[in-house]
Amino acid sequence: MKDEHKKIISENRKARHEYSIIDEYEAGIVLLGTEVKSLRMGRANLKDSYAKIKKGEVFVYQMHVSPCPFAYFGNHDPLRPRKLLLHNHEIKKLVGKINEKGFALIPLQLYFKDGKAKMKLAIAKGKHLYDKRESIRKRDERRDMDRIRKGS
Repeated sequence: MKDEHKKIISENRKARHEYSIIDEYEAGIVLLGTEVKSLRMGRANLKDSYAKIKKGEVFVYQMHVSPCPFAYFGNHDPLRPRKLLLHNHEIKKLVGKINEKGFALIPLQLYFKDGKAKMKLAIAKGKHLYDKRESIRKRDERRDMDRIRKGS
């Protein structure tokens, strides 16, 4: 997959620290006109957002899209649930995984791809405190090795 035509709007950086990523999916988003304008200005936040499956459809909750400053009337609710567009076979896979204990559906990135708003979703499992410490230790070791390699 080429990411040449991808403009990242927002990224959930804490997700990779808090969760172990099992699988990733790309989904389209159903948006209002004022939401698209706000996204083009980069006014979105994925912090604390999550996705759920209801009646065979996937929705993202707590994704904050700031109101458009140029819209005088008909502006959107910043925290409204937004529908995600996935194929039926992908939704069935998600339902099977999410029903297992400890798995969650987490938004990782929000971006424009070929002019359309997309979201990268991940099936993730929450990390324990010792898993987080382990990943921090590995990251620090990698950073130290890079410093040594650049120094010589």
